[in-house]
Amino acid sequence: MIKSIRSDDGARLVAWLQEQRESQNLTMRQLAIELGVPHSFIGKVEQRERRLDVVEFVSYCEALNVSPVEGLKAVWPEFK
Repeated sequence: MIKSIRSDDGARLVAWLQEQRESQNLTMRQLAIELGVPHSFIGKVEQRERRLDVVEFVSYCEALNVSPVEGLKAVWPEFK
């Protein structure tokens, strides 16, 4: 099993998160403030140097006001 941080699915999920942030005209710093983390955290996630666990993913989505389920469907369209 390939590590999720290096997988194509992981890359698509991170790209979806970045697209959501950018579509809201949020900077990495603004999102980091919303999450209560250093802005480097966002940069490392978007550069795929750090992966999110499931709890972090849900919090990230909540900070962006997007559904985690929509993110999963963006990567795996068959997800219900």
